[in-house]
Amino acid sequence: MQATIKADRGLFSYPKYWPHCLGTAPFLPMSKEEMDALGWDSCDVILVTGDAYVDHPSFGMAVIGRVLEAHGFRVGIISQPDWKSKDDFMKLGKPNLYFGVTAGNMDSMINRYTSDKKLRHDDAYTAGNVGGKRPDRAVTVYAQRCREAFKGVPVIAGGIEASLRRIAHYDYWSEKVRRSVLFDSKADMLFFGNAERPLVEVTHRLAAGEDIADIKDIRGTAIIVKEALPEWQGVDSTSLDRPGKIDPIPSPYQMEPECDSKDNNNASSEAPAAAPIVIQPPQKEKEKRKPWENVYVKLPAYETVKDNKTLYAHTSRILHQETNPGCARALMQRHGDRHIWINPPAMPLETEEMDAVFDLPYQRVPHPVYGDAKIPAYDMIRFSINIMRGCYGGCTFCSITEHEGRIIQSRSEDSIIREIEQIRDTVPGFTGVISDLGGPTANMYRLRCKSPKAEATCRRPSCVYPSICAHMDTDHKPTIDLYRRARNLPGIKKVLIASGVRYDLAVEDPEYVKELALHHVGGYLKIAPEHTEDGPLSKMMKPGMGSYYQFKQLFDKYSQEAGKKQYLIPYFIASHPGTTDEDMLNLAIWLKENKFKLDQVQNFYPSPMATATTMYHTEVNSLRKVTKESEEVPSAKGEIHRRLHKAMLRYHDPKNFAQIREALLKMGREDLIGRGPQHLVPPESANEKRQKASKGRRGERALTKHTGLPPSFQGKGKYTGKANNKGTSKPSGKTQGQSNKRHNTKATGAGPK
Repeated sequence: MQATIKADRGLFSYPKYWPHCLGTAPFLPMSKEEMDALGWDSCDVILVTGDAYVDHPSFGMAVIGRVLEAHGFRVGIISQPDWKSKDDFMKLGKPNLYFGVTAGNMDSMINRYTSDKKLRHDDAYTAGNVGGKRPDRAVTVYAQRCREAFKGVPVIAGGIEASLRRIAHYDYWSEKVRRSVLFDSKADMLFFGNAERPLVEVTHRLAAGEDIADIKDIRGTAIIVKEALPEWQGVDSTSLDRPGKIDPIPSPYQMEPECDSKDNNNASSEAPAAAPIVIQPPQKEKEKRKPWENVYVKLPAYETVKDNKTLYAHTSRILHQETNPGCARALMQRHGDRHIWINPPAMPLETEEMDAVFDLPYQRVPHPVYGDAKIPAYDMIRFSINIMRGCYGGCTFCSITEHEGRIIQSRSEDSIIREIEQIRDTVPGFTGVISDLGGPTANMYRLRCKSPKAEATCRRPSCVYPSICAHMDTDHKPTIDLYRRARNLPGIKKVLIASGVRYDLAVEDPEYVKELALHHVGGYLKIAPEHTEDGPLSKMMKPGMGSYYQFKQLFDKYSQEAGKKQYLIPYFIASHPGTTDEDMLNLAIWLKENKFKLDQVQNFYPSPMATATTMYHTEVNSLRKVTKESEEVPSAKGEIHRRLHKAMLRYHDPKNFAQIREALLKMGREDLIGRGPQHLVPPESANEKRQKASKGRRGERALTKHTGLPPSFQGKGKYTGKANNKGTSKPSGKTQGQSNKRHNTKATGAGPK
């Protein structure tokens, strides 16, 4: 298959910046002493990250650093600096080219807070699992500190936090629409997605002497501009919004009318001046312009979408239509008197380029500065292997589409086998078990669109919803061949699959399910139905339960044939947009009927720029054409409502009985309260009644002579059994008033306001 989505230049086709005198650093330096040992007087690029530095291809900074090193650049790393001053940002000196800043492998707010906005006290990406080593909104803070450290040095933001905040976006933690992070951070440029291509091009152009302010045309980057780039044609976003049904694939050579890059009301009404006729030599065939080439979409301004939820939903819908690098248009959104300009996404890496990136000389262990301290994220992945990137599932709650894209980028089988052998031979503590061969989805390896033309022009948000596209390849043979070769390597006892399996794809190839059940499951296999009800599933763009039952039947059959007791572990989401209380109740009943008692459950987390987050914020279904009459999407908001939905998933936990019981009574479902197998929760126990009564008594206000005593009190607080003649005496004077406040505070537990 000849791919049509292909970059003009190979990732490693550039000449090396320092071609002769530099070798490979054992670890990218984190101190001046390490730089001295390498013979460096300065760094060309300094990367600032919110994660501990682990020299492993699963950590973004390691990949970026090693790719730049392969191009001959001297790269230093400042890991988890003290952001309260500029001092830590100066410890490697002034970079010759730029600072690159990232929050790390996670958005800093998601890393720091739970879905209930509670502070986390741990951090899996920090040595010792210690929380608080990175600031909130780390990209913004780090970029500003870099500016303070060395004025005039370019600052480039990247990583998932920058990717998901590249446009005006709803921020769950402040509950408002925030500006593009490029404005808040004051960085010069932003990389979004897997950034190897833009990174290499920008770095070489800066090294060649270009000013960063003049670099505006690189795919996968966002910049701030005063006006649209010259020679680009503008189109208003409202003219592009399509109905919710899947549109026919447009011809890549279809012509679109030219349009002025200026606003219509600013366009000149004067007739063009007469020009002489020039005789052109005959041409064999005039090249036709593809309708998306040098075309940008003008989105509603930040000032508009921050207050208008309908236009916010419309903007989100347009953004998600412009994610295919084969046909995406640039985006422009006004913020005040300037605009964010987002170039089309970078072209995906070819297999040979992916191999080269993963074959770089990673140490595959944390930097020695951490000593014996454990880094939980590293411990989880040190024996796992990433075999591909991207996901075409399009789940609305997931950020993979916005970051890595829908097009699958796969490594070669030989490259993966080399990495397994490297783990076997060099990684400390290896016992012969590969913990995972996977990626965003375990079974999308080498599964791409069978039609190059369709792949290059499709704007469909998912290749598998509402049904699997006829163009999509579902042949799992390459994955099966990889599994067989990997487990037959000398010294390899077991190869497990820990990444989530897309079961609606797996049932298209029962041989894959058989291979999985027979050889690659360690007793339990994770899958993610996410819900059982059509309402929330349609807002997630997830398949119905029919695919789940089909997969379970195959999995149980092959497990039984192998003589193994193996179980599916389903994952579910509570409080997702489109989920009603009745939906959660039906899911809880399904869990009980199928004898599932979930230990770990999750509430929907509104991550920036996800489609589900748009539905959560606007309560509008942005999967279809957005109008004022658009379908309303219910969303559980507020701690109490969200806690109820989460409690339904753990119906078996006694801590949740009272809350679920109260909800059942309000819903008129008393039939589910009881001790029989058909009941969801038991009735109120005698112990619960005692606790409730005790709690009620503790909550009563204490009575004193100043607040009013019962008739049985008389005299100076002594019980006499006789009525008090005055009954409700009131405090008089300042001293009594202060005394009354003290009494009230002690009685009710309320402090001064």
